[in-house]
Amino acid sequence: MTAPVRIDAPARPDELSVWPASTVRRPNGDLSVGGVALTTVAAHFDTPVYVLDENEVRTRCRTYRAAFPDADVLYAAKAFLSRAMARWVDEEGLGLDVCSAGELSLALAAGFPPERIVLHGNAKAPADIETALAAGVGRIVVDSPSEIARIAALVGPDGRQKVMVRVVPGISAGGHEKIRTGTDDQKFGLSLTDGSAQHAVARVLGQPQLHLTGLHCHIGSRITEVKPYLAALRRMVGLMARIRDTHGVVLTELDLGGGHGVAYRPGEPALDLTALARRVRTELAASCTAARLPVPRLTVEPGRAIVAPAGVALYRVLTVKHSATSLFVAVDGGMSDNPRPALYGARYAPRLVGRASTAEPVTATVVGRHCEAGDVLAPDVALPGDVRPGDLLAVPVAGAYQASMASAYNLVGRPPVVAVDGGRARLLVRRETQEDLQRRDVGPR
Repeated sequence: MTAPVRIDAPARPDELSVWPASTVRRPNGDLSVGGVALTTVAAHFDTPVYVLDENEVRTRCRTYRAAFPDADVLYAAKAFLSRAMARWVDEEGLGLDVCSAGELSLALAAGFPPERIVLHGNAKAPADIETALAAGVGRIVVDSPSEIARIAALVGPDGRQKVMVRVVPGISAGGHEKIRTGTDDQKFGLSLTDGSAQHAVARVLGQPQLHLTGLHCHIGSRITEVKPYLAALRRMVGLMARIRDTHGVVLTELDLGGGHGVAYRPGEPALDLTALARRVRTELAASCTAARLPVPRLTVEPGRAIVAPAGVALYRVLTVKHSATSLFVAVDGGMSDNPRPALYGARYAPRLVGRASTAEPVTATVVGRHCEAGDVLAPDVALPGDVRPGDLLAVPVAGAYQASMASAYNLVGRPPVVAVDGGRARLLVRRETQEDLQRRDVGPR
């Protein structure tokens, strides 16, 4: 059995370092996760299928609670959300960060306490705000000036809603330009550089229906270094001091967002959670002392770091094709169930499971079944030279931004999500069928 991989530990360079801690090698080349053989999951639920290790999710929630005992930890629901996931997060004492009425409604249907939910979004639809207010969410994060009057009007003259202002601190961090959200000239938040954030704060303070509790920022995703968070923290505390000096208001909350990076392939770096918590706590105290401010209540919003390493995607090989220079291994999924490689070059480490092979490894490109040249799941990966149709491929670190971003491209239904724990597999989200897809089409028959 592999040793548990702590969230804050750098990835070990062995082949199972990025797999759930419960992963065990079985005879004949199989692996089990959560006490369930992956071949058994594929046989019972077909492929493609997402496998989610419940205990891995819960353990990572507890690790965050232990690292930030005096802070609020919100799970970023956009990474992956289901009724079961909402219950696990609730039972482990985390709050929830949602970005739409849909995510919020699903969380409420699972019984998640609305006061521990925060609503985000750069362009909130009326239904998003109305659903949040009706539910009584704990916070709404203001992302643009036009939202201020809209939220206040929907609150009504006799109500009051706690809000935060999302600030763009001018920090560049993240694994790809498409997931860097802390810099100016992008769609999220209000710039600290051009004064938009300060102007929004003044407008919020002028609305009696709104209670400004603090500031929010999110600087990017797949961040593996602590320094960008410390730089953002210092700028946010500086803004809090200016708000005090200008308006006489001392804000009591500071949300540093998430974006905590994990290793997708053996040997890749991951954010050191213990170092992050320690250094953020030290820097926050020092910055507040220098600014003569009380230390605000801290919030962090991990999503990927909790659920990505708990997930495994299973595919069946459909074809193996040799070209003059390449070996293409095509599977029964692709960009419809994992758009990340096509969107921003995400890299994975698939492996053959279900049979032992003594063939020498070859360099292959794992591709999907969709009619796009960019439908590539994993380029230049090592697979056994005798890989063939019918083989089962498993892709670790598949728990985040795959099920939640899946589509029905080419009218291929979205895969099911199966939870494994204690030797038992159970269906969380069923497979999307052709009947599901056709039922939405209400045109001429």
